[in-house]
Amino acid sequence: MVPIDTRTTIRSLAGKALACRLRGQYHEAEALYVNALEIAEQALEETDPQLASLSNDVAVLYKYTGRFDVARRLYLRALKVFKKYSKAEPLTLAMAYHNLGGLEHARGRYKRAEAFARRSVVIREKVIGPNHPETAADLSALAAILEGQQRYDEAERLYRRSLAIFERTFGPDHYEIAVNLNNLATLSHSTGRTDEAEKLYRRSLAMKEKLLGSEHPDVAITLNNMAALCRAENRLDEAASLYRRSLYIFKKVLDPNHPNLVACAANYGRLLAFNATVPSSRA
Repeated sequence: MVPIDTRTTIRSLAGKALACRLRGQYHEAEALYVNALEIAEQALEETDPQLASLSNDVAVLYKYTGRFDVARRLYLRALKVFKKYSKAEPLTLAMAYHNLGGLEHARGRYKRAEAFARRSVVIREKVIGPNHPETAADLSALAAILEGQQRYDEAERLYRRSLAIFERTFGPDHYEIAVNLNNLATLSHSTGRTDEAEKLYRRSLAMKEKLLGSEHPDVAITLNNMAALCRAENRLDEAASLYRRSLYIFKKVLDPNHPNLVACAANYGRLLAFNATVPSSRA
């Protein structure tokens, strides 16, 4: 029998860690999660739902911080337990599939990601219906995976469907709406609709800054994307400014080898190299 105060300690640490993660304080979140996980692994059985839930939460953080192998191991540990209780808790199983799909998407493994994402959509539509915001989150995740495969028409339909659900449910200002606006913007940019893309990016950026603060890593993602758009339109000074802002944020919260930081630094480096080859028009 696990003492109640042990379970309470684990929940308290995990709750504080989650609050740090949501604020973009990834290093602080990791320290708290590691502490909670050490206690849980010593006190709880491998099949304990609390350990599975904690493993899933820690995996989410490691996915954000680019430690994909560790995230996958923890997700699979959680999935094994969630499957055991899937008849009583089907939405927990859907969450596990959603998260594994997101991890495979982050690694560029789109076919694997799609299989997981579709499983999650099927479960949620059956249990809570096609117009629930959690179903919309699954649809948005699936859309991002399809976009990665350049299946743009399918992706856009799902983005717009999920965005409509979020707007009906939450009103005009919500984190999920900001994320979907950013995703729609990247798709619009990829399909040559740059004016539309820029409007969507600016809406997403304003919403993220309002909801998350100006130095949250999610803000940096949109800044990087906007910089790429400005670079493509030869607005080089504006692109450079956006890349610098994005890099400043990423360097504060991410490890040096994180994919987002590496990609942003490479983009900025190419821009600087290009600028160096352009003749100056100044006297």
